[in-house]
Amino acid sequence: MRPLSRAARAAGLAGVLGVIALPALGQPPDADPLVGLWSYQTRAEPALHGPLTVTRRGGVWRAAIAGREARGAVSGGRLRFSFPPGLGEFRGRLAGDGRRLDGYWLQPARMGGRGDPAGARQALASPLALTAAGAGAWRGVVVPLPNSFTLYLKVFRGADGALTAAFRNPEMNDIGGRSQFLVSRDGASVSFASRPTQGQRPIAISARLAADHLQVTWPGADRPLDLVRRTPAQAAAFFPRPPGAAPYVYRAPPALGDGWPTGRAVEVGLDEAALTKLIQAQIATDPAAPRPQLIHSILVARHGKLVLEEYFFGADRTTPHDTRSAAKTYGSVMLGAVMLHDPGIGPQSRIYDLAAALGPFANPDPRKAQITLAHLMTHTSGLACDDNDDASPGNEQTMQTQTAQPNWWKYTLDLPMAHDPGSRYAYCSANSNLTGAALTLYTKTWLPELFDRTVARPLGFGRYYWNLMPNGEGYAGGGAYLTSRDFLKIGQAFLDGGVWRGRRIVAADWVKASTAPHVQINPATTGLTPEEFGNAYIEGADGYAWHLNSLKVGGRTYRDYEAGGNGGQQVIVVPDADLAVVFTGGNYGQGGIWLRWREQIVGAQILPAIR
Repeated sequence: MRPLSRAARAAGLAGVLGVIALPALGQPPDADPLVGLWSYQTRAEPALHGPLTVTRRGGVWRAAIAGREARGAVSGGRLRFSFPPGLGEFRGRLAGDGRRLDGYWLQPARMGGRGDPAGARQALASPLALTAAGAGAWRGVVVPLPNSFTLYLKVFRGADGALTAAFRNPEMNDIGGRSQFLVSRDGASVSFASRPTQGQRPIAISARLAADHLQVTWPGADRPLDLVRRTPAQAAAFFPRPPGAAPYVYRAPPALGDGWPTGRAVEVGLDEAALTKLIQAQIATDPAAPRPQLIHSILVARHGKLVLEEYFFGADRTTPHDTRSAAKTYGSVMLGAVMLHDPGIGPQSRIYDLAAALGPFANPDPRKAQITLAHLMTHTSGLACDDNDDASPGNEQTMQTQTAQPNWWKYTLDLPMAHDPGSRYAYCSANSNLTGAALTLYTKTWLPELFDRTVARPLGFGRYYWNLMPNGEGYAGGGAYLTSRDFLKIGQAFLDGGVWRGRRIVAADWVKASTAPHVQINPATTGLTPEEFGNAYIEGADGYAWHLNSLKVGGRTYRDYEAGGNGGQQVIVVPDADLAVVFTGGNYGQGGIWLRWREQIVGAQILPAIR
């Protein structure tokens, strides 16, 4: 029912690396010097990070961080410090009778991959509170997301004895175009060639073997990458769990004071042996196998208690994970939160009325006046916008890579109409982004600030990052970074009728309305042939930015609704089982893998574990 997104490819890389190694884990000694585990890694903190100090002397405000200074601009009680040239920005205002300076750190756009429109190239905003540090001084710590790129290479003997290789890039899931390659070597010259496959073009990656490294000509990189040998212990994040780790034993998640009651699975009627088996299967995943499951976290809550919390491939509970298109659902949640106190906006509000100040608009068409927020949240706006069609002018990658219009709201509103509103389904991230435009323009509130006020703070979120458009406005088309525990809170709040720990987030009626089916997704509604449809979608239904499915367990069918994003970022809510599940993952561009976790794990393992 959701599009099977294209594989991302990393580009523009630069970096530093490291040490020595042995043959890969589980491989017998092999005379070939290529056999073993190799890696390249670059990780660079943005230039501005660490302590940020703001001072006021009379009417003059200054900020200092990492040896850089900026003078503040004050307008309407708000402060703004911009550090040139495009190194970062702080926006804030005094709070708590002057004891705090509450605001946001704006991190400039980071290194991203060509063909990865999910936000890797976008700037990010994260909440930042500065506390009093003497008279006329406030201090806080800026913790931006680092720029990183990792490439693992495992060379081993396949079942047929052939020298085989698997490349793995966790940030983008760039695997060089194939899950496995055949390896040949002529002296120092090395070739990684795809196995002959009917209907697929051959791929060859060249390299040179030196005494202490393997220099790989990686597709999309601006120079060869030097991979060094690694022991399994030195490349622990290549594996689901570090090699040599103690056998898995189920344990209840810790109580961290973040709002989650925790307990053992048996306390909420879940079979702990079945959950143990589930986690053991993830730990046994071979990352060099063809099309492996790259699950980064699995969390399960039942009856309001968090009872399972496990992480893999180097992730942990402090890791803010890119939730990709699952963040589209946050726009629907924010709309419900605003409607709770202001009925002046809702699904039937018309986007061109709300965004009139951005006009006049190109490609005038009377049908544009009919487009509602309901159409935007169900991908039925009728605008010429289709993320599965490279030729569509509203395609997300086309929109994000063009530079003529930095305001992506205006870019989308200027698109021509392709269909009558409500008549065709076409998955379009720009539609979801216009929901953010409506919320921003109606509430006159910057979108990251609105998210913080209506969702993040009421749910007790820790550190998170919100994507920004080139003009500095919040992007609602997907990509916010959250920890897995915070990600799950959204599902739990909806499971509890719109309430989190006694605090109402959205009305119970909005939970029902937004998770009810409003559009069917099938060949007829998309206008595609069955073959074309199968290459882009899975049949199902959508609510208001929630994806609706059903799970068959034995003789029973459970209804579920979920927020889902490329790679395996999913909140899955099963109301009849009082169950909420979170996955985060790294199977980017492999919808055929992560879209099955709902059935293969929730349907086949977690729901049957209910006793």
